[in-house]
Amino acid sequence: MAAYLIPQCMAYGELAGVGPVQGLWAILPALLIYTLLGMSPQLSMGPESSTAVMTAVAIAPLAATSDTSYLMLASLLACAVGLLCVVGYEARLGFLADLLSKPILIGYMTGVAVIMIAGQLSRVSGVPIEAESVAGQLMEFWSHLNQAHGPTLAVGGFVLVFLFAVQARFPRAPGPLLTVLLVTVMVALLGLDQQGVRVVGEIPAGLPHFVVPLASRPEVLQILAAAVGIVIVGYSDNVLTARALAARQGHTIDANQELLALGIANLGGGLMQGFPVSSSASRAAIGDSMGSQSQVYSLVAFGVVLGVLLFLRPLLALFTTAALGALVIFAATKLVDIPEFLRLRQFRQGDFALALATTVGVLATDLLVGVAIAVGLSVIELFARIARPHDAVMGRVPNIPGLHDIKDWPEATTIPGLVIYRYDAPLFFANAADFKRRALAVVEAEATPVEWLVVNTEAIVEIDITAADALVELYEKLRRRGVTLALARVKQDLYAQLKRCGLLDLIGTEHIFFTLPSAIDGFHQRQQP
Repeated sequence: MAAYLIPQCMAYGELAGVGPVQGLWAILPALLIYTLLGMSPQLSMGPESSTAVMTAVAIAPLAATSDTSYLMLASLLACAVGLLCVVGYEARLGFLADLLSKPILIGYMTGVAVIMIAGQLSRVSGVPIEAESVAGQLMEFWSHLNQAHGPTLAVGGFVLVFLFAVQARFPRAPGPLLTVLLVTVMVALLGLDQQGVRVVGEIPAGLPHFVVPLASRPEVLQILAAAVGIVIVGYSDNVLTARALAARQGHTIDANQELLALGIANLGGGLMQGFPVSSSASRAAIGDSMGSQSQVYSLVAFGVVLGVLLFLRPLLALFTTAALGALVIFAATKLVDIPEFLRLRQFRQGDFALALATTVGVLATDLLVGVAIAVGLSVIELFARIARPHDAVMGRVPNIPGLHDIKDWPEATTIPGLVIYRYDAPLFFANAADFKRRALAVVEAEATPVEWLVVNTEAIVEIDITAADALVELYEKLRRRGVTLALARVKQDLYAQLKRCGLLDLIGTEHIFFTLPSAIDGFHQRQQP
C-alpha cells in the first residue's frame, strides 16, 4: 500500500498545485487520524483526485491576486473543509448519507472504477491522452493506439497479467507488494528507464511542521465558499466508498462519525501544511483486495511514508508509472460488482435502473453531479411509490387466521355491508387525493350496499393538514350516501392528531378502534336493534 500511495500522493500534490512533497505531508495526519476516528476498516484517507483538482481550481486564481502564498491558502482551505465537517457533525447532518441507497452505492462504485481505469490508460500504454472526460479518454486511447510505447505497454500488460494470475492461484499472497519488488528488479536489470519507460524518480525529503494558516477576511470568505463544494464532494465520496466496502464485509458505518473523521483529518492536514483530503477508492480497493480487516495497514503505511521521507527515498525511485497504472486498473476491477447488478435486476427493475443511472451519471458528468442525479431519482421513485401505494380490501380466508387482501386469495370472503380498506402508505399531501378517490372507488365497487367503511390505518402513523382535509371530505361524501366511516388500528399519535384537527368529533370516538376484530364487533353490535 505504501509503495502505491507514495507516488500517487506525490502526483496529487502536483495536481493540487502545492508540489509533490506536500502530497506526502498531507497523507501523514490523514492516515493517523482516520485510524483513530474512522469507522471503516478498509477505507484509506488522504489526497485524492477530486479534491486535489478542486483545490487547484479554487486556489490558483486567488493566489494570482493575493500576497498570501499558495501553500498557505491551500492549508487554509483544508482547515475550512475540516471546520465545516465538524459543524456538520455537531448538527448531526450525517443522516443525509441515508439518501444513498444500495443501488446508488453499486452504481457509484462501478462509475468510479471506469473513471479509474480510463485515467490510467495513458500510464500503462504510453499513448498520449489529454482529454479529461471518460468518453474523451477512451476515444483518444483508441484513436492513438498506434502511438503506444512498446516497453511501457509491455510492463503494464505484464503487471496486470501477473496480478490476476497471483489472485487466481494464490488469493492471499501480497500481489501488489510482489509487483513492486519484481518491477523494480526488472528496471534495474533490463535498464527499462533507459528505454523510455517512466519511473517515479527521486522522492523529495523533509517533514512538515505545525503552522496556523492565516489570510485576509475577503480571502477567507472565498476559501469558505470553495470549501462547501469540497465538503460535498469529499464527504459523498468518503461515505459512499465506506458503505460500499462495509456492505461487502458485513460492517456498519456511522455516517455522522465519518463526517467527524473527515473533518479532523482535514484540520490536521491544514495545520501541517497539507491540502484538502478525502478517501481514496483505489487505495481502499487495493487494501480490500489484499484482505485487510483493520486500519493496521494504514498505520504500517504511515510508518513507511515516514521512513521514506527520512531514510528510504531511493527505494521507490526505479518503480515505473506503468506498473502504478496497472495496480490502479487491477484495484478498479474489484469495484465492479456484476453479480450485484444481476441480483438487482432479478429483485426489482427500479433498483437495477437506479444503479445504471448512477453509473451513467457519474461517467457522463462528474462524481458530485452523478451522485446528485442518482439521489434525485431515488427520491422521485420513493415519492412515486408513496404517492401511489398498494391498497387492499380485506376479508377472511378459510383456515388462515386474520384478515387478508381479497385479491391475493380468491376464496376470501367479506362481511356484507362492511368494507375493511387498507392503504399501504403514510397519508400526506402527495397521496391524500389518491387515498380519497380509491377509498370511494372500493365502496362503489361493492355488489351489496355498504353500511360501514373501516379504514385500516396500520400504515398511517400520522397525517398532515392536507390528509386531514381529505379525511373530512371522505367522511362528508360517505355520510351523504348513508355510509359510516370508521378507523381501525389507530395509533396514539394518529389519535391525538385526529383530536387536534377536529376529525375525532366528526367521526365519533365510538367509530375509532384499536384492532380489526373490535371494529368488526362494533359493526355487528350497531346492526342490532
